[in-house]
Amino acid sequence: MYSAAFLATIPSPDQGVWHLGPIPIRAYALCIIAGIIVAIWWGERRWEARGGTKGTVLDIAVFAVPFGLVGGRLYHVITDPELYFTEGKNPWNAFAIWDGGLGIWGAVALGAVGALIACRRRGIPLPAMADAIAPGIIVAQAIGRLGNYFNQELYGAHTDLPWGLEIYQRFDPATGAPDALGGVATGHIPLPESPVHPTFLYELIWNLLIALLVVWADRKFKLGHGRAFALYVAGYTVGRCWIELMRIDTANHILGLRVNVWTSILLFIGAMAYFVVAAKRGPREAPETLRSKGDERNAVESASDDAGEKPEADEKAAEDTVDASPASAENGKSEKS
Repeated sequence: MYSAAFLATIPSPDQGVWHLGPIPIRAYALCIIAGIIVAIWWGERRWEARGGTKGTVLDIAVFAVPFGLVGGRLYHVITDPELYFTEGKNPWNAFAIWDGGLGIWGAVALGAVGALIACRRRGIPLPAMADAIAPGIIVAQAIGRLGNYFNQELYGAHTDLPWGLEIYQRFDPATGAPDALGGVATGHIPLPESPVHPTFLYELIWNLLIALLVVWADRKFKLGHGRAFALYVAGYTVGRCWIELMRIDTANHILGLRVNVWTSILLFIGAMAYFVVAAKRGPREAPETLRSKGDERNAVESASDDAGEKPEADEKAAEDTVDASPASAENGKSEKS
């Protein structure tokens, strides 16, 4: 009977950490890195297609990614301080980002600060950059959710649905002590609530659907001035609300609702308001406004403008020469005839 039930569910990985000698290889970290790479790659393609300078997104990421990681961790620690600063907890674990725990809203907020700094250095508008990278960001979030799968975290309540997720007890291979994060599921002993709703999978699928929505709307309506990014935020928060309500992990509540639910509601309202207001700014940004300082195309256009004045001077000098020479005048007449 257990075998039949097992086949009707989704099994969890036996472990989320492997060791290469003394070096731990963490699936969560690998998923985050993979997501960042995809976001940069896709963002570059979209930025260039809009007329922006090649390599700009990578330059922006040098600022935005570190800021975003710090912001994501800060949001997590601030909204769940009891995990690190209550009796029996180790406050230094607040810095253990490799153990999981990144709040997307903190990552986006502080990442935007880093992106703003970089955009100003480059002389390009931040809203246009946000539009270009919006689909890549939410796909990166989807990839990052796979890290939660390997960590056996952020799941929902018990379910008998065919896609229920089996979660197992994990143990330290060396000591045999329980180790939910770094241990190995020896014997596949299910946790009491197993199988559970795979809320990480629900959000992963939702994120991919929102990415498709943003790409479709951007192509059809030529969204600009940050409207594609606002659509991403609004779409993501809708899914995050109902998925958040399904989760059973420890979370702080305000007026009976999880903090992340309130955050999603407020951000949805803000994103929709921005989407409407930004439409009054007119069509999408002109391609020439997206070119970074030092772009070769800017130099070429500048040289062309200078050259446009020089031929007029040369032409005037040539006319003076023609007037001064009878032979040249005759030649001029021949050419005109």
